[in-house]
Amino acid sequence: MTRASRHKKHTKVIVAIILTLFIIAGGAYAARSFHYSDHFLPNTKINNTNIANLTVKQANAKLKGAADEQTFDIQDNGQNWQSIKKVDLGLKTDYTKDLKQIKEAQNRWKWGVAYVFADSDDKLDGVAVDQTQLNSAIKNVETKLTELNKNRTKTKDATLAKGPAGFTVTPEVEGNSIDVQAVVADVKKAVSSNKDSIELNDYTEKPKVTANDPKLKEELTALNKVAQIQANYSINGEQFQIPTTTIMDWLEYKEGKVSLNKDKVTGYVTEIGQQYNTSSNPTTFKSTLRGDVTVPDGTLSWTIQTDQEVSALMEQIMKGENFTRSPIVKGSAGADKPLVGNTYIEVDLQNQHMWYYKDGAVALETDIVSGKPKSPTPPGVFYVWEKARNETLRGKNDDGTKYASPVDYWMPIDWTGVGIHDSDWQPAYGGDLWKTRGSHGCINTPPDVMAKLFNMVETGTPVLVF
Repeated sequence: MTRASRHKKHTKVIVAIILTLFIIAGGAYAARSFHYSDHFLPNTKINNTNIANLTVKQANAKLKGAADEQTFDIQDNGQNWQSIKKVDLGLKTDYTKDLKQIKEAQNRWKWGVAYVFADSDDKLDGVAVDQTQLNSAIKNVETKLTELNKNRTKTKDATLAKGPAGFTVTPEVEGNSIDVQAVVADVKKAVSSNKDSIELNDYTEKPKVTANDPKLKEELTALNKVAQIQANYSINGEQFQIPTTTIMDWLEYKEGKVSLNKDKVTGYVTEIGQQYNTSSNPTTFKSTLRGDVTVPDGTLSWTIQTDQEVSALMEQIMKGENFTRSPIVKGSAGADKPLVGNTYIEVDLQNQHMWYYKDGAVALETDIVSGKPKSPTPPGVFYVWEKARNETLRGKNDDGTKYASPVDYWMPIDWTGVGIHDSDWQPAYGGDLWKTRGSHGCINTPPDVMAKLFNMVETGTPVLVF
């Protein structure tokens, strides 16, 4: 055998060995590849857990075991305040479906390459939550957070405070209290996420409204414009201001809106009526001969219409502009001026004398004869509501018989038939004649004087009888 032949034979042997080794290695690789048909490739990691060479069932069990040890930490200023296992928060894990998808996506023939390059490094949620268990655990967390807040300074918004003289701003409080509901909401979300902790300092309540808040300042200005209004009443010629403290007591401020307590305003207007209504209160009058006298109410009067006045007053106050008003009334007179001015008729029953004042000066005066003791002339603040000529006054005498008295001039002053008229049947006037020759209640006046008075007096002229 030549040298060349020996070399050629040696080469064939080497090639045969290499081929054999390649076939053996290929067979072994193929056999291993069949292993990875139902096992994960090398270096496969899910949720930072190595599941290489595990079946889907084995991997799911391993991942679940890792999940069961997961905790959710609630930290307070960097220190662990509460550490809760996620399973205690109702966490239930089953990654089977996602693991199958990952396994099916892997090429089993690449198991060799996977030793160098990880085939998969994924994050899987695959989480279900037991809501009943979660709610129970969350309730416990909420209770502990509420207790924790007791030792913390409560954060408060700047607010408007009502005082006796107006509204002022109460500044906000920068506390360190925790927004419990925000913490609870995030803990609930964390159960089904990859979040493992929260820091309570991140949930410190912050004031939503500060003392410098433009809207708050606008509200303050608007409120004080109403609260500090100069609200005046003019009644019977007298003017007075509703106290600021009273208006402040009426004001109500809720949810950024100001209103007036209608019941309190009604009470105030009712009190004014009780004090000033001329239909139920006497009038103090400076008489000619007897100084100040008290004259009871009569036909010349008014009564505050409470409901209407309350509505009108509230509306005017809410405008926030200073005002002077007279109340809405019903009657024969108004409340915007004195009930009795400088022009009036004065009838002094005690002195049996009558005066007519025009613009503050005596224009006419005369003795009179008023009602007899059995039918006295009623005292009161009346007014001439009609003027008539040539009337016949009818009624009944003390004995029940009827009478009919013709008069030339007739000025009724009340609603019962009492008035001022001429009386040519009277022989004299004044003194004590009323006791024996008195009228049925009317004011008997000398005919010649009555003629003058009738022409001087206008309808609506007040008549004070006392």
